[in-house]
Amino acid sequence: MTLHDRTALDLRDGLRAGSLDPEDVVDHYLARVERLNPALGAFSTVTADAARRRAADLGHRGPDAGAVLWGLPTGDKDLGDRAGVPTGFGSRAFAGPHRYVPEVSSDVVQVLDAAGSVSLGKTAAPELGFPSHTEPLAGPPARNPWDLTRGAGGSSGGAAAAVAAGMLPVAPGSDGGGSIRIPAAACGLVGLKPTRGLLPAGGGVESLGGLVVHGPLARTTADAALLLEGMLPRRADGSVPHPRTLRTLAGAPGSYLDAARRGSTPDGRTTFRIGVSTFSAWSATYDIALDPEARAAFDTAAATLAALGHDLTEPPEWEPDPAYAPAFRTLWMAGAAAVPVDDPERLALLEPLTRWLVESGRAVPARALAEALAALARFERTLVARVDEHDAVLLPAMAMTPRPIGWYDAQDPERNFEQQCRYTPYTSMINVAGLPAITVPVTWTTPDAAAPAGLPMGVQLVGRPGGEHTLLALAAQLEDRLRWPDRRPPVW
Repeated sequence: MTLHDRTALDLRDGLRAGSLDPEDVVDHYLARVERLNPALGAFSTVTADAARRRAADLGHRGPDAGAVLWGLPTGDKDLGDRAGVPTGFGSRAFAGPHRYVPEVSSDVVQVLDAAGSVSLGKTAAPELGFPSHTEPLAGPPARNPWDLTRGAGGSSGGAAAAVAAGMLPVAPGSDGGGSIRIPAAACGLVGLKPTRGLLPAGGGVESLGGLVVHGPLARTTADAALLLEGMLPRRADGSVPHPRTLRTLAGAPGSYLDAARRGSTPDGRTTFRIGVSTFSAWSATYDIALDPEARAAFDTAAATLAALGHDLTEPPEWEPDPAYAPAFRTLWMAGAAAVPVDDPERLALLEPLTRWLVESGRAVPARALAEALAALARFERTLVARVDEHDAVLLPAMAMTPRPIGWYDAQDPERNFEQQCRYTPYTSMINVAGLPAITVPVTWTTPDAAAPAGLPMGVQLVGRPGGEHTLLALAAQLEDRLRWPDRRPPVW
């Protein structure tokens, strides 16, 4: 078994036991990146020399008891800062003479460093993280390892492509409207969006409305839980320092990993009350329909959960709020108004979708923004109350198969926005509500010439605030039955 065939947890244990050396592990993954990245576009920047120096230093000092990711390779999403490494934001407006090289690393990078991980570089992102697809004009698209004619999703598309192709064992992403769960679903991975306030949220373009959170992408549930543990900035006594923003109480050290390995919550629960729904907040505005492949994945997940002994219920049909779509659009545009690009020359370098968002956002009156935030706050209370009637709610992940490269309209921003909502109509509402959610692969489509191993199709499980243990336990049980880590994409 080669190193990239092993789980991140297995690698971590081997590194800490001394049977693996950080330099050898890093060299192996850097070789994978060198071989596969030209075809996949997963990394926008590779920092091989810095990674080797870091691995050598870790090997010299030995493992620290508190460094839960000691020696484990990963990457930084190119929307956050690593001191001394250019942050490209997936944009031509931050390249060439406008290149931005930060002096201070963002919060999530500092936490991952403290946990002992080794960054191999910056994983690709779409321009400023706004699209749900990673096809920036500033660089090559992030391609799906299961079918190179299709995209890896976004905005954590580079991170997902890297993990799915075995270029990284795990990778952090960020999620403001589905940006962890969308690429996880497209690439056959586990993607966890934590509860708002569980992890430090700084870095990149700040999030209006508290939409953006960081979280893990991994091939297995236990690996996702391991990275989640490493993204929590714990003190020596196991407590989590206040992140200087909204705070959600974290579980005990190791408790997330225990839930993922045992398929149970810390209190020993293994069966749960699960709501089953295809509700989308966008259905009052757009024609939202599940393609047959997405329906098959959803039905398979429901049947598997029922066979595992869970109590599945279909709640009364949730009526969509017609105020949701215009309020979310206003918030999304207003958030784009803060993009630090002002002069006409640099604005002209922005892609049509981003420029539309920025210019529209800067025209939003303060009253309109206040009204949008109030409408979304009402929606948040309603959705949290609906989910709270269950231990978790099963939703589709995406409404369609992973989208082909070039499917999104690059010139018409309105149509592009609608296409994104129709492909991923089940994710942004979870960010508005601040709830935790996990996406897992369930089925694969029928193989064809472009995708000889088929395309992954997933589902989403949404939990109560602070319900990560329940979501990880459920994902672990599904993984034990469905065995998705046994599958490999053709590029493997």
